[in-house]
Amino acid sequence: MRVIAGSAKGRKLESVPGDAVRPITDRAKEALFSILGDEVRGARVLDMFGGTGSVGIEALSRGAEHVTFVERYKPALRAIGRNLQHTRLVDRAYVVRGDAFKYLQRQNIGPFDIIYVAPPQYKGLWLDALKIIDARPGLLTPEGQVIVQINPIEYEEPELDNLKRFDTRTYGSVQLDFYAMNVEDAEDTP
Repeated sequence: MRVIAGSAKGRKLESVPGDAVRPITDRAKEALFSILGDEVRGARVLDMFGGTGSVGIEALSRGAEHVTFVERYKPALRAIGRNLQHTRLVDRAYVVRGDAFKYLQRQNIGPFDIIYVAPPQYKGLWLDALKIIDARPGLLTPEGQVIVQINPIEYEEPELDNLKRFDTRTYGSVQLDFYAMNVEDAEDTP
């Protein structure tokens, strides 16, 4: 696992021992950031279920203004901290030790340009997170997006009021689903 591009390009990232953390493959991460392109520059990013910090660190390396990492698993928190130090990106990062769902309920957070959701697999946590974000549209900037990383077999159509899936990509066992505010519904509202 490494940083693919930007100021920390080529730096190796520490992994978390065991299978408690679902890291993104380099192939899927490279595709993700190719899709995002220049949208990362200057973005405020929320990396929920931060794991090793790989996605948020890639965003920082590519010019994100700020990344908030939320993680409660102690070995993962240590890995995020060491990876931020190793890549010299700690000054634009904020690491929250705690439950991602409680964090989403906090007042005075956001808005974020990108919210990345990659919880432990096969527990339906991605749906729970997506529903909370859907119920709090102020967490996203008007042009913001939510990206969910799951295994393709986990997917089920979520019932959402404000968010709409506008793209999905699959890279082996990694599925990336992209959501944004449903602009059509907002335009129809008087």
